[in-house]
Amino acid sequence: MRILYFDCFSGISGDMALGALLDLGIDVETWKKELDKLSLDKFEVRTTKRRKGILEGTDVEVISHDSTTHRNLSRILEILERSSLPPSVKQLSQKMFLKLGEAESRVHGIPLSEVHFHEIGAIDTIIDIVGTAIALELLKIDLVYSSPLPLGEGFIEFSHGTIPVPAPATLELLKGIPIYSQGVKGELVTPTGAVIVSTLAKDFGPLPLLKIEKVGYGVGKHDYGPLNWLRVFLGETCFEFEEDKNVVVEANIDDMNPQVYEYLQEKLFQKGALDVTMTPIIMKKSRPGILLSVLARPEREREIIDVIFRESTSIGVRTYQVEKRMAKREIQEIESPWGKVRVKVSRYQEMVQITPEYEDCKRIAQREGIPLKAVIREIERLSQEIFPESNPE
Repeated sequence: MRILYFDCFSGISGDMALGALLDLGIDVETWKKELDKLSLDKFEVRTTKRRKGILEGTDVEVISHDSTTHRNLSRILEILERSSLPPSVKQLSQKMFLKLGEAESRVHGIPLSEVHFHEIGAIDTIIDIVGTAIALELLKIDLVYSSPLPLGEGFIEFSHGTIPVPAPATLELLKGIPIYSQGVKGELVTPTGAVIVSTLAKDFGPLPLLKIEKVGYGVGKHDYGPLNWLRVFLGETCFEFEEDKNVVVEANIDDMNPQVYEYLQEKLFQKGALDVTMTPIIMKKSRPGILLSVLARPEREREIIDVIFRESTSIGVRTYQVEKRMAKREIQEIESPWGKVRVKVSRYQEMVQITPEYEDCKRIAQREGIPLKAVIREIERLSQEIFPESNPE
């Protein structure tokens, strides 16, 4: 699995992100041909190697001959939709612009349809965001991580006057992301840099365990002493499995009608629970009880707690973060005598495990009036013919 890590020791901007990615060895002419699919005129992109101190990196400069300094969100999304860019690049670019638009909408207190980008709508920002999406496609990145983000201080001049650093839209985009101050006077994280890294990065923290293949440096335009670089690491994960971070919400319950548990479990899954387990326990004074454990994504934690308080007799919960290690898996469809059936294909090193999707098999058994175990057995047999490496013999 190919991993990209943003080492934002001096912040991140759109041109720094793009420069660092191109510095990993992307063929610039190939990248420019993809960029031409935007069908935008009146601009050119110059990429040069630039040295500062003992380091050399890539500087990206967008030369705009376009007098348009602002565009609304719908216009930018229309440009992307009408382009001949690959669907994945379109979708990622649209996702970043939509996220940026939502941040501007919240900051200014106006409907999303009324958001007009000013500096953000200029050609160079469009190139930074779309160019970054193209670079990720060319590099075939699977997962992106980032370091915590350093923020500058002071004030900058904006189209509507003077605003504090970090810019309000930048702070809106960085909610929930670890930040810190370096005491530098200047804008270390720009709105474009913030939307790029907040959209792409799965997690923010130390460099994950990986085998480094390449290192790239992107040069910033401003001079903050030695702090004028963005570094990116490209490498392969050292694990044969996927990693994820989740939260566990637990509650001890000893005074609830057992019939309510089924309803509670359904409600938890509706709110995004990944798994719900109930374990018999002995509580104080030897009272029998149930340990309710709910696994969920961190962003679902509040909703899960709300369901527990509303739908159970619990008046308190415990929460803690856990790291998951999972075999690589994918869902595929196979042909069966009863039509297409989904199977889960799990891979770890040389081992392959095939698991028929229970709901598909259940639906067939009910429709055809045959035993469920017979359906599962037949799907397993067909799966071994399609994936012979899954046969332990």
